[in-house]
Amino acid sequence: MYTSPSTVLDDYARLLDLAGLATALDPACETVIKLNLSWTKYFPACSTEPWQLDGVLRGLLQSGFAPERLIPVENKTVVTNPLKGAANNAWLPVLDRYGLPFTPLPEVKWVLFRPKRKLLMLDKIFPDGIYIPELFIGRQVLHLPTLKTHGHSTTTGAIKNSFGGLLQEVRHYCHKHIHEVLADLMVLQQEIHTGIFAVMDGTVAGDGAGPRTMVPRIKNIILAGADSVALDAVAARLMGFDPLEIPYLRLCQELGLGVADPGGIELVGDDIEGVNFGFQAKRSFVIWGDQMLRRGPLQPLEHLLLRTKMVAWAPLASNIYHDWIWYPTVGQRRIREFMETGWGELFLKYRDKAFIDNPG
Repeated sequence: MYTSPSTVLDDYARLLDLAGLATALDPACETVIKLNLSWTKYFPACSTEPWQLDGVLRGLLQSGFAPERLIPVENKTVVTNPLKGAANNAWLPVLDRYGLPFTPLPEVKWVLFRPKRKLLMLDKIFPDGIYIPELFIGRQVLHLPTLKTHGHSTTTGAIKNSFGGLLQEVRHYCHKHIHEVLADLMVLQQEIHTGIFAVMDGTVAGDGAGPRTMVPRIKNIILAGADSVALDAVAARLMGFDPLEIPYLRLCQELGLGVADPGGIELVGDDIEGVNFGFQAKRSFVIWGDQMLRRGPLQPLEHLLLRTKMVAWAPLASNIYHDWIWYPTVGQRRIREFMETGWGELFLKYRDKAFIDNPG
């Protein structure tokens, strides 16, 4: 659906209905709401937008979901802090208005999970076992990704949002085999969740060196669906990619985990025939360096630099580049330009307590 800053909350409620929320998730069951935090700092299109969270929560309540059965969560990485990120991205005031606590996943119990189905790679990366949050098991999940490119996986969306929920802090070990891992995560999700639904925000989308050092593009579009593979395939097509040429999407279709072929996906809502954003997936300096170590000429140093105590250099280098160099220079300029748009003005309102208390 196409949307605007003045209609986005109502549009999200309509989107949930159009995309089949009623058949995908049960209001009587507990629902894990998996937010998307790609940066502790705010950057447009990088993480779940506050109006995305607000609109989805409003739509859920209108559809009969009780607040006490909604569980908003997010995890940490070696370079992100979920509590600070929830504040910087204006999630906390939205959650407060609905009376919902925010649950950082590092604070919950993680348990060993043994999937019934054969995996492609995860069991090899973690030979001692795969640990996942216990609270995910037996509950339905609703993902809140944004529409953007990614230097490791070409695109990122509903499927990769589980990457930040089902795997612990050392999930960066998976970057070397990211496409196989993403297919494995769909296997895990289909075994542990009673229902899966995803809502993607493309009001401002990320082009270039995602998931952080991107160029924000105003696209005024929101998407949702119960098939995460199909949702990501449609998003990829909108960005200008052939979904079946993206390995993780092709693998998911081949394994029967969802539909990646655009010809087999039923689209409802606004007509997107011929839409092509012309996005290009690029690599940031940090992702380029990571790939040189994991798959490139520096691979002989991979174990020493990324799997021993010496690994501390990697998050330090990432923070220096992203937070201390790129964000104050290139990033701030792009943020200033974004704040002059209607979506930027809306974000500033979400940081204003008066607006949160009475959004109109």
